[in-house]
Amino acid sequence: MKNKVTTKLIEEAYKRLQPVVKLTPLQHNKELSERYEAEVYLKREDLQPVRSYKLRGAYNCIAHLAEHGKGEEIVCASAGNHAQGVAFACTRLKIKGFIYMPANTPKQKVERVRKIGGQWTSIKLVGDTYDEAFKEAKKFCDGSGGIFVHPFDDALVIAGQGTVGLEFLSQIQKKIDYVFLPVGGGGLLAGAGTYLKEKTPGTKIIAVEPLGAPSMKRALEAGKAVTLDKIDTFIDGASVRTVGKLTFEIARTVVDKVVLVDEGKVCTEMISLYQNNGIVTEPAGALSIAALDVCKHLIKGKTVVCVVSGGNNDISRYPEIIERSLVYRGLKHYFIIEFSQRPGSLRNYLDNVLGERDDITLFEYIKKNNKETGPALVGVELSEASDLKSLILRMDENKIKYKKLDSTEEIYKLLV
Repeated sequence: MKNKVTTKLIEEAYKRLQPVVKLTPLQHNKELSERYEAEVYLKREDLQPVRSYKLRGAYNCIAHLAEHGKGEEIVCASAGNHAQGVAFACTRLKIKGFIYMPANTPKQKVERVRKIGGQWTSIKLVGDTYDEAFKEAKKFCDGSGGIFVHPFDDALVIAGQGTVGLEFLSQIQKKIDYVFLPVGGGGLLAGAGTYLKEKTPGTKIIAVEPLGAPSMKRALEAGKAVTLDKIDTFIDGASVRTVGKLTFEIARTVVDKVVLVDEGKVCTEMISLYQNNGIVTEPAGALSIAALDVCKHLIKGKTVVCVVSGGNNDISRYPEIIERSLVYRGLKHYFIIEFSQRPGSLRNYLDNVLGERDDITLFEYIKKNNKETGPALVGVELSEASDLKSLILRMDENKIKYKKLDSTEEIYKLLV
């Protein structure tokens, strides 16, 4: 198997993918263009048959193996989208596949893999992260003699992902100033980055990672792939502890800037994309677009492409997405408030402390008859972030005893 990613390998992959991959649109987005005073285009990989670009790398690798008489059994580990690509390839090529996924993978993704793979794939749910699923998949692979198809650290997989860059370059007639690419293990970044830097060397490559899983940024700072002790897996399609060795080596030659984006900002962008454009993304799918706000000073007056990498979002996650967005925008706050154990104390809070536009969204009160005060957990949603200052001021003026909860406290982590 080839271990070097070149534009030739990417072009070969594109030919191999023609029967299965959809030519997804490169859409000019008016709302984002006006917001950032730039020409913003979205590469809609969420419209692929498996709703993500991962089909490209998985199918290219497995089809290449089949062409060379290999791959009687395929094994992979994935948080969801690579698994769907592998399942699709195994079904189409009639190859048995064993797919290992973290046990906390959104149910929607697991069911999609099961439906796409049908009789040709078996699903194993293990561990809480991709890395744990990876270890179990490798252990099974070593014992069974199957061929492991890595979700990102494989030249053929990377070449398949690189066809995203090949494709959108053919779809636009003007010079692209910036390309924003979401990063998990680095396959899309390495593939598209390789193609873009050779074909349009003036294009700046912006690698975008979740704030809670900055594995590529830490690797580039250290000069080698490193393993993070802890990650936030909320943006499950872009959260790995360790980037690939091959993807890292390529990334260090093609990346112009790494941007970290708060998970709450990503949630806010997901909601905006749905409300303003009717685009349903998973968290990783909105990652590149969420980074535009961080780079607005760079992209003003420029032509920008953002890859919408996936649309596999479980509808049951939306309450958490809305909650994280509200907290990020400063509209949702939680307090422990000591209410006096006398009639009218809550009424006093509602009448004299809570603002006209403020709303109590959570109230948990435990009355203690043998004490003068009792604590209550109170969630307040504001209309404007600036309203918090006046709310705090009114609590102080009314001599309310309170503690504002922050993200470092365990009880807060149970709420958000």
